[in-house]
Amino acid sequence: MAKKHPQKPANLIAQNKKAGHDYSILETFEAGLVLTGTEIKSVRKGKINLRDGFARVRNGEAYLENVHISPYEQGNQFNHDPLRNRKLLLHRKEIDKLVGITKNKGITIVPLKVYLKHGFAKVLIGVGQGKHEYDKRETLKRKEQDREMARVLKNR
Repeated sequence: MAKKHPQKPANLIAQNKKAGHDYSILETFEAGLVLTGTEIKSVRKGKINLRDGFARVRNGEAYLENVHISPYEQGNQFNHDPLRNRKLLLHRKEIDKLVGITKNKGITIVPLKVYLKHGFAKVLIGVGQGKHEYDKRETLKRKEQDREMARVLKNR
């Protein structure tokens, strides 16, 4: 059961705008991130890139892969690898649901947003189905039409 999430979290750190363009998001989940000390400091500074990231379930655990968190500037030899796989904290039922959904072809798990909630880093992951090129053009056309209508209504 997916929970309702706020549209714009108060402490939004990073957002993956390309995910909405490339995928039709079917369902969203909020997950905690397991981070090291220097990683959370970099995340709080906004030094995170979600663009090429994805999530994968392995051995009953969910991992966030290919998400770049820049090394902390004041860190020393304890700095982290920028592209390491990070564990996602989800309930067992949510992980089982993700496994069942992603067995279908063309379905992937993408990170949508990273934000702070009560001092902890959370990631909003979405189950997405890849769009075809003509779907992307249609979405852009619809957005342009909505903008044009809003502009006309504003000037009335």
